[in-house]
Amino acid sequence: VCAVRVPLFKVGNNQQTNGFKELHGLQCIAPLVQTVEETPEPIPARVKGTIPTWIKGSLLRNGPGKFEFGNQHYNHWFDGMALMHRFQIMDGQVTYRSRFLRSDSYNQNSERNRIMVSEFGTLAFPDPCKNIFQRFLSRFEKIKPTDNASVSFIKYKGDYYVSTETNFMHKVDAETLETKQKVDWSKFIAVNGATAHPHIDPDGTAYNMGNSYDQKGVLYNIISVPPAKEGPNDTLKGAKVLCSISPTDRTRPSYYHSFAMSENYVVFIEQPIKMNLLKMATCKLRGKNFNSGIYWDPNQETVFHLVNKQTGMVSPVKYHTKALSTFHQINAFEEAGFLMVDMCCSDDGQAINTFLIQNLRKSGEALDKVYNSLARTFPRRFVLPLNITSDTPLDQNLNTRPNSSATAVCHSKDKVFCTFEDLHSDDLLDYGGLEFPHIHYNRFNTKPYRYFYGCGFRHLVGDSLIKMDLDGKKLKVWYQPGLYPSEPVFVPSPDATEEDDGVILSVILKPTEV
Repeated sequence: VCAVRVPLFKVGNNQQTNGFKELHGLQCIAPLVQTVEETPEPIPARVKGTIPTWIKGSLLRNGPGKFEFGNQHYNHWFDGMALMHRFQIMDGQVTYRSRFLRSDSYNQNSERNRIMVSEFGTLAFPDPCKNIFQRFLSRFEKIKPTDNASVSFIKYKGDYYVSTETNFMHKVDAETLETKQKVDWSKFIAVNGATAHPHIDPDGTAYNMGNSYDQKGVLYNIISVPPAKEGPNDTLKGAKVLCSISPTDRTRPSYYHSFAMSENYVVFIEQPIKMNLLKMATCKLRGKNFNSGIYWDPNQETVFHLVNKQTGMVSPVKYHTKALSTFHQINAFEEAGFLMVDMCCSDDGQAINTFLIQNLRKSGEALDKVYNSLARTFPRRFVLPLNITSDTPLDQNLNTRPNSSATAVCHSKDKVFCTFEDLHSDDLLDYGGLEFPHIHYNRFNTKPYRYFYGCGFRHLVGDSLIKMDLDGKKLKVWYQPGLYPSEPVFVPSPDATEEDDGVILSVILKPTEV
């Protein structure tokens, strides 16, 4: 674990104005996507430098840690079995432990020493113990959703869960990392899944999104979960669907990984990463992986949907922009009649099917080719005018905020077309863009803010930590060759008065020492 006192140090300001330079000679990172053993009992870490003694707590991380069973291998980075990590920090010292999530998927795969449960990019093959007729019939069986919750740690009602994007989560013991209880969203509300990135209001109310499916197709649902438990065994009791949003095409809904939230609104970004439901429903019959039904449609616009958190009403005004993809939002806040939505965006949405394990394990020119084929992701701001009426003037920029280059042009009483403002200067191009953003969440989520943090991407995985200052769009960078940091987590100093008074925690990996 790397604890970096912010502000981070400055690395050169090389200007680059036209596109990206291709990179060559990238380090092979294959050891980062190899199966590792769990460490269920805590072991002491070797500390270099000094960790502030006021940092007391645990850094919890989650991600794939096992990529094969027997002689069968997973295809996609998202498929690996969930391995939970805990770094306990106390009195300037650190201990580490890890455990595999004992999901049904993990247990079934381990018992048979083969892949029994299909994942995002890997189709489970029919059981070889069945006869040929039984194996044929098994292709017509519906694929059961995985409970391999490998994306993140989240909290509901004070309890810790690990989550993925299906309808299953697992409650875990945050100290021992033991798997405690499997929880099914669909037992509480009519959804077939939920994101692994909920937002939390100051009163503890959690908001999330999930799809529901019927004979007509899909609905996007905004979910709320109350902050208080009704008993020691309570999990999601009291969860409710605030509202449902119809996709532009209910048979080809958009894929989404997260959403934005301001003080009064949930903001859903319907992007042109599309899911062909027919292909996904028949992938087992066709012998194709689940992700084969996900595709990028650059001819469709991106649409922002606003939902009032108090009333559950969906705004009739839709805010459009050009085709773009977004996986993580930075922040959203309201000010002077405008809603600012800040997020990490790319002009291409095909990256999700690029992170195949075979690509991550490449080396030499083959690895360089994969990296140079990817579109970069950059922080951008959209300014959405909230007070659209029948009297709003058409075909002129409604964004009157000073020093903002974003535009918002009303085309009709229910459509506003927006263009973004870059939240960076040209020097971010030298670091491959920015992803996995993080802010001083507890104090500045849904509020005007100045700083955010993220990973720079001069590789297929993050290879630097970046601090962005919106005052002047300046950046500062932590970078050491051959070291690959995880998503930064900002921890404020005790009694901090300044927004950036604190440290950044990140797990740093080194392919040559795994």
